[in-house]
Amino acid sequence: MTQSTTLPAPLRLLGRLALWQQILIGLALGIGTGIVFKADALVLAPIGTLFLNAIKMLIVPLVFVSLVAGITSMQDSAKLGRISIKTILIYLVTTAFAVTIGLLFGALFTPGEGMNMVASAEAEAKQAPSLISILVGLVPTNPVTAFAEGNILQIIVFAIALGVSLNLVGEKAAPVTRLFDGLAEAFYKLTDLVMRLAPFGVFALTAGVVGSHGAEVLLPLAGVIGVIYLASIVHVLCVYGGLLALLARLSPLRFFRGIAPALAVAFSTSSSSGTLPISIECARKNLGVSQGVAGFVLPVGTTINMDGTAIYQGVLALFIAQAFGVDLNAGQYLMIILTATLASVGTAGIPGAGLIMLSLVLTSVGLPIEGVALIAGIDRILDMARTTVNVAGDLMTATLIGRSENEIDSDIYNSVNKP
Repeated sequence: MTQSTTLPAPLRLLGRLALWQQILIGLALGIGTGIVFKADALVLAPIGTLFLNAIKMLIVPLVFVSLVAGITSMQDSAKLGRISIKTILIYLVTTAFAVTIGLLFGALFTPGEGMNMVASAEAEAKQAPSLISILVGLVPTNPVTAFAEGNILQIIVFAIALGVSLNLVGEKAAPVTRLFDGLAEAFYKLTDLVMRLAPFGVFALTAGVVGSHGAEVLLPLAGVIGVIYLASIVHVLCVYGGLLALLARLSPLRFFRGIAPALAVAFSTSSSSGTLPISIECARKNLGVSQGVAGFVLPVGTTINMDGTAIYQGVLALFIAQAFGVDLNAGQYLMIILTATLASVGTAGIPGAGLIMLSLVLTSVGLPIEGVALIAGIDRILDMARTTVNVAGDLMTATLIGRSENEIDSDIYNSVNKP
């Protein structure tokens, strides 16, 4: 008797589905379980924690080896520079689009209208780090410490420096280059193994989130939640889908189908850094993006691409202004766009970081910092949406650059048999 015939019928049926379909089923079952069992659903938390730990285990080594392997696969230094400029430019442009869409939807739907909040004594906002301190902090004084602390920006800088150095050394560095190629493939395979657990991990994580944030928390602020989710969907479909269709001449539908596993994991974990291993796997296996482009663009995207956070800041700036009865002028709108764009680029890809950056945006236009407390209770729900947008933006950028550099396998991208 084969192993498959000994499994229960539901599990056999589940095993025949594509991975993204399995993950979406886990997501739906998690939502249902959280609604039905409420706080009791938190008993599933250890399963979700195990899945998160497995993903976190991959982040630091995968970022490092994939970046080094990606750079060494691009021997042409001019090409590397060109890809770097394209990556940063696309991320900045789409972020500006994102905060503009957030402001537009906040103005159209006015989720804070009629709340009549009154600001108390002026609160002191957290100060943004200076540009000099950010630049100085990019270079690790001790790479081992950067690895131990999981400082992704410093790891990226060290990996880029090492990869470029290996290219400059040439033939003598060939054994090391092959070592990193082998390590990258090993981590890609380990990611594949971890991903087989994703339907169960996503189920447990979603059940816990929904169970711990009941309707009594969501209903009073359902308007702002709905506006942010709607703006996020519009941004992903129109901006990302439009760029792929117009600039790359690629099917947006095929793209969204190919990145579905990464989006489901992003939605349930609320961590773009945590989703990175799955994003790289989707880019390579489902979209046909080369190892070099995926290994470079995606790790960089987890640190500087925060379109979802920009939408969140745009909507909430308007929401808080409406809730406190503050009328914004055109100059303040422009200031929100500028500040939110720059703040989003500096936001770390971890849950909850958007609240800190929101306080900076509010301060830039003189809005009450107490407004942050209004949405602190639902920030986890909002974080799920903005992280999903961030991950979709990373993958769109990798696909767009892969297409422009002839570093994408069209047969893989267009294959109807791929999950």
